[in-house]
Amino acid sequence: MARIKPQALLNQSKKKKGPSRISISTIIVCNLVVAVVILSLVTTYRHWSQRSRNTIEHETQSQRFQDTNAASEHKSYDLPGYADINTSKGLITVELFKEASPEAVDKFLDLCQKDHFKGMEFHRVIKNYLVQAGHSQSSIPVEEWTAKGKLRGRLHTSPKHEAFMLGTPKTKGSNKDFDLLITTAPIPDLNDQLLVFGRVLKGEDVVQEIEEVDTDEHYQPKSPIGIISITLKQKI
Repeated sequence: MARIKPQALLNQSKKKKGPSRISISTIIVCNLVVAVVILSLVTTYRHWSQRSRNTIEHETQSQRFQDTNAASEHKSYDLPGYADINTSKGLITVELFKEASPEAVDKFLDLCQKDHFKGMEFHRVIKNYLVQAGHSQSSIPVEEWTAKGKLRGRLHTSPKHEAFMLGTPKTKGSNKDFDLLITTAPIPDLNDQLLVFGRVLKGEDVVQEIEEVDTDEHYQPKSPIGIISITLKQKI
C-alpha cells in the first residue's frame, strides 16, 4: 500500500474544515424575514393595546352614566312627594308628579322653600271649572277660560285633566307668574296652556267650598281667600 505524504494529508484536512461561504441573497432574505416578523409583532401589540384602551374607556363611560342615573334617581326619590296647602277655607293635601313633571315640581318645591305662596290669594274662581291663586292677574283672558269651559263637554277627557288636578299656566315669565290652579271639573282642552304637576288627595270639599264663593263679573272673589302656608312632606 502506498503511503500518503504528510503534506498531502495536511492539504486534505484544510479542505474539509474550511467554512462554506453564504451568498448575499441569502443574507438579504433572512433580514427581510426578521423584519417582517418584528413588524408583525409590533402591529399585533398596537392592536391589542388600542383595544384594551377602548375597552377601559367604554367601561369608564358606562360607569359614569350609571352613576349619573343613580344620582338622578336618588335625588328624585329624596324629593318631597306631597304637600299640605293650608288655605283660609281649610287644608288641601296634594300629591306631586315628580316623575311625570319633574321641572314643574322642582320649581314648585323651590318656591315653597322661599315662601312664594304664603299669602297668595285666589284671584280667579270659575264654578265647575277651576280655582286659581296667584300674586298677579293671570295672563290668560277670562273669556278664553270660559269659552273653553263651554266646549269641555264635547271633548274626550284624559286622566291627566280630570277634576281636582293641580297645575300652573304655561308661561315663560318670572317666578311671579307661577300660579296654582286646581281644576274642579274635567278639562281636557287646556293642554296648550295648563301644566299639570299634581292632584288633590284630601280636601276636595275645601276646593269645592272655595269654588262656591261669590264672585264679581270678572270671576274674582268678593271676599279674600288665600293660601296661608304650604308644608312639604315625604309621606302622608
